[in-house]
Amino acid sequence: MWKIKHIFDGDYGCEERSESENPKVTVTLVNENNEKKIISVEDKWLMDNNLDEGDEWPENLL
Repeated sequence: MWKIKHIFDGDYGCEERSESENPKVTVTLVNENNEKKIISVEDKWLMDNNLDEGDEWPENLL
């Protein structure tokens, strides 16, 4: 089982992205063996799925 350890919003406005592109965040996932995965997802997707630090990551998305 993977859990969300940390969500980092690295977009400070200096990076260029198209107007149609949604802001992304970097998510650090950790499992029970202390293995880590770092992924990038749209911030809106996290909010739409009610996911935050400490929550379990949906298995079907790894």
